[in-house]
Amino acid sequence: MIDSSEDSQTLRLHLGDQTLQGLLWTELTFDAGEIIGCHDALLWIRPPVASVGAIGAIEDTLAGAYDGSPSIHGPATVNTQTLSDQATVPASLYGQRKDQTFPTLTPDQISRLAPHGKKVAVRKGQILSEPGDRHRKLFVILSGGIEVVRPTMSGEEPVVTLRAGGFTGEMSTLRGVGSLVRARVSEDAELLAIPDDELRTIVQTDAQLSELFMRAFILRRVALIAAQQGDVILIGSRHSAGTLRLQQFLTRNGYPYVNLDVDNDPNVQALLDRFHFTIEDIPVVVCRGEQLLKNPSNDELAECLDMNPQIDCKTVRDVIVIGAGPAGLAAAVYAASEGMSVLVLETNAPGGQAGSSSRIENYLGFPTGISGQALAGRALVQAQKFGAEVAIANSALRLRCEPRPYEIALLGEHIVRGRAIVIASGVEYRKLALPNIDRFLGVGIYYAATFVEAQLCKDEEIAIVGGGNSAGQAAVFLSGSCRHVHLLIRSNGLAESMSRYLIRRIDDTPNITLYTRTQITALQGDESLEHVTWHCATDGRVETRPIHHLFLMTGAVPNTTWLAGCLALDDKGFVRTGADLHGEDLAANRWPLTRQPYMFETTVPRVFAVGDVRAGSVKRVAAAVGEGSACIQLVHRALAE
Repeated sequence: MIDSSEDSQTLRLHLGDQTLQGLLWTELTFDAGEIIGCHDALLWIRPPVASVGAIGAIEDTLAGAYDGSPSIHGPATVNTQTLSDQATVPASLYGQRKDQTFPTLTPDQISRLAPHGKKVAVRKGQILSEPGDRHRKLFVILSGGIEVVRPTMSGEEPVVTLRAGGFTGEMSTLRGVGSLVRARVSEDAELLAIPDDELRTIVQTDAQLSELFMRAFILRRVALIAAQQGDVILIGSRHSAGTLRLQQFLTRNGYPYVNLDVDNDPNVQALLDRFHFTIEDIPVVVCRGEQLLKNPSNDELAECLDMNPQIDCKTVRDVIVIGAGPAGLAAAVYAASEGMSVLVLETNAPGGQAGSSSRIENYLGFPTGISGQALAGRALVQAQKFGAEVAIANSALRLRCEPRPYEIALLGEHIVRGRAIVIASGVEYRKLALPNIDRFLGVGIYYAATFVEAQLCKDEEIAIVGGGNSAGQAAVFLSGSCRHVHLLIRSNGLAESMSRYLIRRIDDTPNITLYTRTQITALQGDESLEHVTWHCATDGRVETRPIHHLFLMTGAVPNTTWLAGCLALDDKGFVRTGADLHGEDLAANRWPLTRQPYMFETTVPRVFAVGDVRAGSVKRVAAAVGEGSACIQLVHRALAE
């Protein structure tokens, strides 16, 4: 039966014991008020094409090796008419890298693990963990066996059986977030049970075991995705801004999902009709095998998927970092690696503005380039390895400067406290001063150029506004799949704002046209963008073109409105720090110390600002990483006073 709640906009499905095998979607039947097998079909489909985007996304986010070639980061759109129980499963990574995915611990390694755990005897059939369980123990098998399975509506799908010397766990074990699998004792066994906090101690102190566990955890998550054992289905439309938002959120957070497009598949529309949904209700997300969410917010989806560790609001952290861009993640890595307790709050996804870059080629140490998402993914895993808590879709609503320790107000009236605060909330691209620009957001207007957006404008004519490196990277990336790219800038050229290597790429790409001293003057369209008009100041020419996709990457607006007058800002809203602070700034904020603020320190002691949000910062990824890491040394000094 279907239960609905208007307040939560959530539907819960209660299914019987019916088992459906070998049925095409179009062959499924419905009884009055009861769904027979439809839920099963949604969750346990295995189209080979769907795995490609999911694997690319998770490999990038979980620090998979980058080989210099473009990765596929987005979801595949699946036609429901092809979905049957007989769909083939892609080649599993278990076979290709089985020894690394499921290594056997040596007696010496087990002896090093022994002080961190407790030996327990378990009986055949005993359940050790269930999907959604948090803070699970890692189990090392000393004798006997453990079978790992993925529950489905019609039974279980085997994942692996572990024997003596093997161990359970994957990336969610390290983070303490919801499990994806069930672990059950397959024969009477003796286990070494290691709590998750002790596991983090091991990966921080034992280099050999750290490498072994981290590699195995990452490969296991990737292999689960390769077997199409995800539990998220997104039903939406390419003409829906909400669909694009959720695609971006899931993809950039490395969460696998299958995308069903109502515009291209009449059977999806029939499914929406059966659920009593309309086009206005999409996107619809099937979450965790038991909920249907109508156009959920990012934080609602993150909660449903158990993407975050449980935040203890009573704990006072040494450092709270606001923002998980390059500067924030660098601060988290260095603070956590030096023994500080760290909480990172991120509104959307790791990487910040840099996370939407298709490829960064001038970052030190990556001669073939690296995508912004891959770079952020590596830093995220590093921060979690050292024990930093990272909370996604958790926005800082207000900084309360008066109480000590400092307080950060979150959604839901939650408050977290920290002895020091590092503000790395970054910037957003500036909106064009056009009256109807908001109506086209997500349906023609975009502020990122990743694989998700590239799918929407394949083989079409597009326009990009901006003269910085982000705009240049987007132009080069999108020129590979779009028919033509129009690059519009207000200045006389790119030399003063863009790296030379990108300028040369643009010059050498025949389907990129550069327009100097040119600005957008009008946007036209009904439900989505249809035409763009621009004016060239050089010759006074006005041109209107049938462009359905416009990428805006110009200017920078700091994310500082949540500071609510707590800190001194410059006239553009960036946070003033260190030597850039004026005497009147310190007087107005009643600076209480005899010393002057440290570099990166604001008008409030122990509150620092780094990266793009800081006034006078160099807007480059390497500079942001440098500021975030250097700031922690000053945090140490301030906390010691």
